[in-house]
Amino acid sequence: MSPRTSPEPVDALKERRDGHLSRLVGSMPYAAFLGIEFDRRGDELTAVLPFKDMLIGDPMVPALHGGVTASFLETAAIVELSWSILWPEMESGSGGDVGPRLPKTIDFTIDYLRSGLPRDAYARARVVRSGRRFASVHVEAWQDNRARLFAQATGHFLMPAGPRDDRGGV
Repeated sequence: MSPRTSPEPVDALKERRDGHLSRLVGSMPYAAFLGIEFDRRGDELTAVLPFKDMLIGDPMVPALHGGVTASFLETAAIVELSWSILWPEMESGSGGDVGPRLPKTIDFTIDYLRSGLPRDAYARARVVRSGRRFASVHVEAWQDNRARLFAQATGHFLMPAGPRDDRGGV
């Protein structure tokens, strides 16, 4: 019989996952500019856009700027897709630099369902399809009530080149 290896301590596992997520989000300067954060529970991510006055596009309503909403949703989609790529490497302990592994946006279609109010916003992305070259991601955003979305989007992305991929770095 082979000797049984002990599992990695929970604190070390959480620290490794949080470190990878922090580097991933840190490689996106516009996410930092907007103040986008991510709440991680296991492998599930929720994007959080804390409200700031600078995010208002129409002060008469007031409503979140449409570009801020679009950027928030696209960031949530890219981070979710990157996280799904990174997860197997990270869990095996071999996950390396996450910066050059970001997928490239091919197209991104947003449905503005109602005005974003001057308060915190949340988004969750779901990878619909992920192949070797392309991926499709759906994102939903809400504020006070998860069932009452204020925007949703679908994006298609060019997957980053793998270590033995002949497409070169993306």
